[in-house]
Amino acid sequence: MNSPIMEVLVTREMERGSYAKKEPGKKIASLEHWHLSLDQNDIAWLIFDKKDASANVLSAAVLDELRELVQTLENEKPRGLALRSVKKTGFCMGADIHEFSALTTESQVIDKLSDAHAVVSRFEALPFPKVAIIHGNCLGGGLELALCCDYRLAIPGAKLGFPEVQLGLHPGLGGTARLSRLIDPIQAMTMMLTGKPAPAEKAKKLGLVDDIVHERHVLTALAAMVEGKVKHSSHWLREQLLTNKPARMLETRQMRSQSAKKAPPEHYPAPEALIQLWEDHGGSHKSMLRAEIVSFAQLLTSEASRSLVRLFNLRGKMKELTRTQAEPVRHVHIIGAGEMGGDIAGWCAFKGLQVSLFDKNPKKLSGAVKKLNQLCQRKHLSEAEQRAVQDRLMPDFANQGLGHADLVIEAVPENATIKHKVYQEAEPQLKEGALLATNTSSIPLQQLKEQLEDPSRLVGLHFFNPVAMMPLVEVVRHDDISDQTYDRARTFVGQIDRLVAPVATAPGFLVNRALTPYLIEAMIMRDEGIQAEAIDRVAEQFGMPMGPIELADQVGLDVCLSVADMLLERLDSPIPAVPDWFRSKVEEGNLGRKTGEGMYHWSDNQPEKKQRVAKAPQDTLERLLLPMLNACMGCLRQGVIDNEELVDGAMVFGTGFAPFRGGPLHYAHSRGFDQIHQQLETLTQRYGERFRPDPGWKQH
Repeated sequence: MNSPIMEVLVTREMERGSYAKKEPGKKIASLEHWHLSLDQNDIAWLIFDKKDASANVLSAAVLDELRELVQTLENEKPRGLALRSVKKTGFCMGADIHEFSALTTESQVIDKLSDAHAVVSRFEALPFPKVAIIHGNCLGGGLELALCCDYRLAIPGAKLGFPEVQLGLHPGLGGTARLSRLIDPIQAMTMMLTGKPAPAEKAKKLGLVDDIVHERHVLTALAAMVEGKVKHSSHWLREQLLTNKPARMLETRQMRSQSAKKAPPEHYPAPEALIQLWEDHGGSHKSMLRAEIVSFAQLLTSEASRSLVRLFNLRGKMKELTRTQAEPVRHVHIIGAGEMGGDIAGWCAFKGLQVSLFDKNPKKLSGAVKKLNQLCQRKHLSEAEQRAVQDRLMPDFANQGLGHADLVIEAVPENATIKHKVYQEAEPQLKEGALLATNTSSIPLQQLKEQLEDPSRLVGLHFFNPVAMMPLVEVVRHDDISDQTYDRARTFVGQIDRLVAPVATAPGFLVNRALTPYLIEAMIMRDEGIQAEAIDRVAEQFGMPMGPIELADQVGLDVCLSVADMLLERLDSPIPAVPDWFRSKVEEGNLGRKTGEGMYHWSDNQPEKKQRVAKAPQDTLERLLLPMLNACMGCLRQGVIDNEELVDGAMVFGTGFAPFRGGPLHYAHSRGFDQIHQQLETLTQRYGERFRPDPGWKQH
């Protein structure tokens, strides 16, 4: 039989009788990454199967082979063509970003892209109906290839999208022109500007796919498309209106305004480049195709894109750390239904695990269930999907899940005495092989393991708030942890679609150790009379998602104080004490967002800020930023974390450190370690020992 996918499809159809008494098709070409066959109905099957890869990507070798196959198809001239993938992961994940990252000049990118455009344009021009049969992920360059087909047929569960904006880019293989010609141009721009993939059902409503069918109906649907019996949805009137540049200019005003709120163009140039591309060339398909190449080349060679691509690769490496041979976790039991415990429970249930949640306070348990319902609604789950998620979260008033779970996570208040009491009750009830994890944000595991009979099963799983949005989990090792515990903990993090930052036990681990000096310095500035909004604005202008004052309120002033006091007590490096007024706020119960009052007054989960913002002192950014960088260097030097890449990944994915800058140490390299050291020396002389440079700046 011609290919694995053809074998499955043809066998199914033969069983149903439609292929009875017909000879199987003939193989035309079998290359490294593609297989081409002709079936009995004179339909060519072009099967994408990138060699030695778990997922299809469009590399130079893949496109070279496609060029060769297009020439073959031009000679064969079948009745139609079916384009498929045999990969379980889906149709195609996009272009090979590693190859593009190796290009250093705009001219190199333009040459490479021009060749690729020529291949797909020639494929698009083949004089017979072409049908892309899409399952799983169809993203980036994969979707651009599918757009060169006359029809797109989706299998339920397929997702189609252009995530390039997350890499500081826009589509570069003709996607900007072809998508805005196929579907409503405004919807096309929204899809490319947000980078959000569309599930099959939404893609069909948009007109991006022509039909959704189960595998058993693929051949029937394919035949209908080849015979021209399927009609495309039309946006002709809308498209014709927007061929007029003044009309496009009216639309792009709102696009620019909305885009700039989330991605300031001075930091993230891709959205503005895409908007400008459509505004200038949206009236001509050929002109937009040509201009897309130049625009893409400019973006790819920008520092912002280089940094974002680096983070994309880092995300992959951190995800790889979750792939172990350990047995997966099926049942999670969580002790403590406070803000963190309840959110961890909800996220685990959302990601498909059975969860039992214990707390003595019924209101906390009901609050956790309510927040899970809100999460399901935000994620636009169907009623059936919501019920399935809700059924997986069991409020456990009697702590009965403790003895049945594969993983028990303690999420009680940040107090070693309370945690020890929980462990004394929990450890004797754990089933064989079960893990005991703590969500502590700062207490060293050397201290927490002291009274355990079997410390080898203890691991730190430090989540970040809000759990459903923050992709990082610090997996904390200690001297007595077993390999089995460590591996299974990392596997669990992968199961719930989170990234691992492997850290050794130390005060504050990495993220809180680095974040705390940044937050404390902001409080010291407030003590000096500098306006809170002015401090936050400086950080936001640097590229932080929010300023340190607002962040402290988000985290909780009580948590900030607890971590600060612990670091002050345990670290050799200088950590200043928080101002007395800050401690008083915590004692009075003004803890930030969760109580409605903190550094700001909060209403509807939003801080109320003054509209008139005073100008901050000139050295505000250096005072905020350099203590964070200094702490990162200290953690690296002391072996809390293994390398600079993991430091950068943890700080970006755990705190939102300005992604376009590539992470704190990547940013420090751009300034030069010697200059960072010198500036810290200057701040030390001006403000005191808390700015003393870490020795690591001179050692690396």
